[in-house]
Amino acid sequence: MASMTEPQPTSYREAYARLSRIAAELESGEADLDRVLPLLEDARAAYAQCRGRIEAVRAVLAGDWADDSDADETDTDDAE
Repeated sequence: MASMTEPQPTSYREAYARLSRIAAELESGEADLDRVLPLLEDARAAYAQCRGRIEAVRAVLAGDWADDSDADETDTDDAE
């Protein structure tokens, strides 16, 4: 269940910044115990967004994107 304290980040940069703010608040030791669970839920959602974007980039770098480029080049060679 996501916390309604802050809207979900929409970009990797926003999600990473949210994780950083949460980590700083938790590390400071000043977070009220009642606030810890909502913070952890927000952190989990932001982490999932960051991880999803990182995995998408890894997939491209692993060859999914390169395979599409090779197919385009083959089609271009056939047209000549």
